[in-house]
Amino acid sequence: MKNNNIFEKIIKKTIPSDIVYQDEILTAFKDIKPIAPTHILIIPNIFISCANEINKENCYILGHMFYISTIVAKKEKIDQDGYRIIINCNKNGGQEINYLHMHLLGGKKLGKMC
Repeated sequence: MKNNNIFEKIIKKTIPSDIVYQDEILTAFKDIKPIAPTHILIIPNIFISCANEINKENCYILGHMFYISTIVAKKEKIDQDGYRIIINCNKNGGQEINYLHMHLLGGKKLGKMC
């Protein structure tokens, strides 16, 4: 880990957080400022700044993020009614923390995005 930002502190468990899933590749935890009843962030355990940094050596992480999002959706009981998965990239894409992360949102009817 290079960046030592809030996500890395959550991964290392040096700050309190509500972790719902963790393995050797990813950590998933409840967002502290949720925009839906279920709002989970799924992050790699290694620092990747944004989607632009995905390459041949680390692309397996995205597949694992999507796979784990389905497991967490079932655990959070939002899999049947539906959920949304979002990855923002850089400032204009809405990325607020310089660390690749996936938002898993559900628990209510989510508005149309496009």
